Amino acid sequence: MMRNQPSRHAAVLALVCALTVSTFAGCTQPKTNIERPAPTVGFVQAIEDPTIGDARKGFEDALRKNGFSDSAGTVKIVYRNAQGDIPTLNQIIDQFVADKVSLIAANTTLAMMTAVQKTKDIPIFMMVAPSPDINKLTELHAGGNQTAPKNLSGVYETLAYIDSTMSLTKQLFPNVKRIAIIYNSSEPNSMNSVTRLREQCREKGIELIEQAITSSNEAQQAADAVLSKSPDVFFALPDNVVFASFETILKSATDKKIPIITSEEGLVKRGAFAAYGADFYQWGFQAGESAAEYLRSGDLVSVPLQTVKVRKLTYNEATATALGLTPPAGAMAVK
Repeated sequence: MMRNQPSRHAAVLALVCALTVSTFAGCTQPKTNIERPAPTVGFVQAIEDPTIGDARKGFEDALRKNGFSDSAGTVKIVYRNAQGDIPTLNQIIDQFVADKVSLIAANTTLAMMTAVQKTKDIPIFMMVAPSPDINKLTELHAGGNQTAPKNLSGVYETLAYIDSTMSLTKQLFPNVKRIAIIYNSSEPNSMNSVTRLREQCREKGIELIEQAITSSNEAQQAADAVLSKSPDVFFALPDNVVFASFETILKSATDKKIPIITSEEGLVKRGAFAAYGADFYQWGFQAGESAAEYLRSGDLVSVPLQTVKVRKLTYNEATATALGLTPPAGAMAVK
């Protein structure tokens, strides 16, 4: 029996050693579930406006749908609104750059252009803005190819909305002879839109009654001036001044029984007669989907710029009734 004792001691010793090694190995095993800080999205909006605000809501809803929720702590969204003030807009972007946010979400042209001027490194996701070439943000290469800034992504619109709005206007008012507009002469995209509209009116033999302004404070006087010339239709261009002063424009047009056509559903909800154009909520949602893809992959190259996908033909039923107008065929009444 004594001959078996050493083997029993050896077995016990081996077990103790194995447990000891296992314990120390467990203590030194690197953690594989170290939590990374949630990404930070700096969302900048140039002006306070309910229509433009729809794009912000769509953007945040898309992030949430893709697992990036501010309330759940999976993303931090820092929202800032410049309230139409350029120095404030610059300060907002400067702070985002200093804070090294994960990406900048830029709502409207002015916000996007300011962000592009301020950073070449932080990804910028644009919405409610025209294509980069319209704003002269592209670089021309040999062979005529143009490229946008490498850190710019998101969703844009082309000037084709002018053509579709003119087609809608002719469909609804076949005998239209005069169209009135007011526009922000300090916005490059507004100037480009007006240039395109002038061409369209010239081709169709329509007189364009226009008045340039630089702030919403001038909207009342400008609207009264162009509407006093008895246009058949007022075309509400989608620029910041028109958005900010739309209720003023609407009152003047309604008093004179002049219908308002536009290219944006949000303005129809606010009282314009009809529109065929981008849905701002869906525009923001599409940009948010792109931003979520970038936050997942960290690869901006795989998230290129896109044109806006969802466009709608809509009308305001109350406005149609008040003005005695027939809604466009196939149009959806806004709620």
